[in-house]
Amino acid sequence: MLRIGLRAHDYGKFPPETLADTLAALKPASIQLALTKAFPNAPAPGALNPGYARGIRDIFNRRGIAIAVLGCYINPVHPDPEAREKMLLRFEEHLRFARDFDCPVVGTETGSRNPDCSWHPDTQKPETFDILCASVERLVTCAEKCGVIAGIEPVADTHTLSTIEKTAELLDRFPSPALKVIYDPVNLIPSAGLTEDQESFFARAFESFGSSIAVVHAKDFRMEGGKKSGALPAGTGELDYPSLLALLARQKPGIDILLENSNPATALESITHLQAAAG
Repeated sequence: MLRIGLRAHDYGKFPPETLADTLAALKPASIQLALTKAFPNAPAPGALNPGYARGIRDIFNRRGIAIAVLGCYINPVHPDPEAREKMLLRFEEHLRFARDFDCPVVGTETGSRNPDCSWHPDTQKPETFDILCASVERLVTCAEKCGVIAGIEPVADTHTLSTIEKTAELLDRFPSPALKVIYDPVNLIPSAGLTEDQESFFARAFESFGSSIAVVHAKDFRMEGGKKSGALPAGTGELDYPSLLALLARQKPGIDILLENSNPATALESITHLQAAAG
């Protein structure tokens, strides 16, 4: 049985009870919750606390919705060390209180040498990877102490972890159960497209870091004019969901599959597509 969830802020920015009711109408198994994107009055840095976290947990639990991921998307290779430090402190704060949300994973992408995480020529340099490693080492240390998981999400072309191979390299450097991957296959497809069939692409990712995948993001893409358009709702593009879901069923049964780029108008269609693709 598929555990299909939603990214909460795709459905608007509302007070917790209102947003939970909106999401509950779609009957998701779980959500990814980015506090500052989802709630108008989310706690400022330093204000997060166990009582607040348990209150949010209970609001969603009463509606049968688990919090699979706390989204805390930072730039761990930000060019300004002071700004990077503030981001790392924010992520560590989320790690400390993740268990109060009854949430196992705090997630981020891996950034670039541009403050806004857009493409920069220095992002793929070895020294940038070293900066990422220093940030990840710190976050993993904190995650280990807190008994939760720091989740990293690779993104092709623009981010520090831009390929399957670089993701595996980072995981090899930090062989900790507190470091896992948020696997978004569309994000890992280069902008110029694949040079292999999708089934081989999925298999190669699983051979490289499949045991470290904790959560899956589901969206879609199309190749248009030789470039990837990768922000489509799941089931509306070219991703080979039957192959992907068959692989997940064999190697990651019951994993949370969180829809991205969905909304009330597209979510039911995407959920139906995934259920049909899973057989």
